[in-house]
Amino acid sequence: MPRKKTSKAKEPVRIRYKDLANGNKSIYLDIYQKGKRVYEFLKLYLVPETSTETKIQNENTLIAANAIKSQRILELTNDVAGIRNNSHKAKMLLIDYLIVYRDLQYAKGHHSVKQWVAATIHVIKLWKPNATLRDVDKQWCEEFIAWLLNDYVTFKGTKPNQSTVVNYLKCLRSAFNQAVDNDIVAINPIYRVKSDVFKLPESKREFLTVEEVKKLIDTPIKKNYEQLKSAFLFSCFCGLRVSDVCKLTWRDVIQENDQYRVEIMMTKTKQPLYLPLNKQAMRWLPKRGDALIDDKIFPRVSLVHREQITKWAKDAGITKHVTYHVSRHTFATLELTMGADLYTTSKLLGHKNVNTTTIYAKIVNRKKEEAVSLLDSAFE
Repeated sequence: MPRKKTSKAKEPVRIRYKDLANGNKSIYLDIYQKGKRVYEFLKLYLVPETSTETKIQNENTLIAANAIKSQRILELTNDVAGIRNNSHKAKMLLIDYLIVYRDLQYAKGHHSVKQWVAATIHVIKLWKPNATLRDVDKQWCEEFIAWLLNDYVTFKGTKPNQSTVVNYLKCLRSAFNQAVDNDIVAINPIYRVKSDVFKLPESKREFLTVEEVKKLIDTPIKKNYEQLKSAFLFSCFCGLRVSDVCKLTWRDVIQENDQYRVEIMMTKTKQPLYLPLNKQAMRWLPKRGDALIDDKIFPRVSLVHREQITKWAKDAGITKHVTYHVSRHTFATLELTMGADLYTTSKLLGHKNVNTTTIYAKIVNRKKEEAVSLLDSAFE
C-alpha cells in the first residue's frame, strides 16, 4: 500500500542569497504571506572564507540573519493572531519564543545564552510543552519552581541544585524582558515571584596555592597524559580556558623580541584576547620542532579529561576537587595575591566586566584576613 504523502507547512520566511560581482553573497529574506511574496535585503554579506577570521565572520553574519528572520516570523505570527495591538493575548508557544529570544541575543554577541536556552527549553518540554506566552503568570512560575525542586530529575538521575533552577528562571526573565520590549506581553511575570530559591550563597571558586601548584609540578601524571599536565600548568600561569587551549595553534603565539603573547578569539565569548605570556607559562609550552604554523600546540588534550586531572591532583596529595577550570581560578588568585590590580587581572582573563573578577579579589582579601588572624591565636 503506497505511503500517504504528508504536506509540510510552507515556511513564511526564508533566507536567500544573491551572488555579487566581488565574490560576496548578499543575504535577503523571502517573505510569503497571504499569497503575496516580498523580498527584504538585509545589508548583510557573506565573504569568501579564506581564513579562520572570515569563517567566524560569516558564522556571526548568519546568526544575525537568522535572528532577523526569527523576528519577522514573530511579527507575522502576532499579526495573524491579531495580537499586534493586543499583546496580553499572545498565543505563541513559550518554547518557540525562547528560540526567537536565543537568536536575537546571539546576534548581539551574547553567545552563552545558547546553552541555557537549550536547557530551559528541555525542562519546559518535560513539564508543560504547550504553554504559551500568555499562560505564564505568577502562579505558573511558582508551580514551575516547585516542579523543578521536587519532581524534576536530571539525566544523571539527580535533583537539580538551587543555582541551576535560578539559571532557568534567569533565562525566562531575560526572554520575557525582550517580550515586554516587543509589546508582546504587558509585564514580566518572573518579577512577581517571591521565592527563597533566589537567595543563593556566594559561588565558590576552587583554586590552588603556590605550594599546591609546586606539588603538581613534582608529581608525574599517568602515562600518555603528560601533555595534559603541561596544558594544565600552562593555564595556571596564563589563565586560558580549556576550550581555548584545545584549539591553540602555533599561529596564535606571537613573538616580539624576547616577549611572547597569545592572540586568539575566545571560544566562549567570541571576543579577542591579547595575552602576554610569562616565563612560567612559556616553560610549559611544548617544543615546536617541525610542527606547522596551523598545527595545534596541545593536540592530545581534549575536553574529556576530568578523571585524569582529579587523579593526578589526588596523587599529589591535594584534597580539593580539581578540574581543568581550577587552573584559571588559580591564575586569577595568584595574580591578585602577587599585587596585580583588579582591572589588569580582568583584562588578562578576558572578562567583559570587571565585576566578574571581583569574586577573586574577595577570595584574596579573605585569605589575608585569615593570615592576620593567626596573630591573635599566637598571643592568646
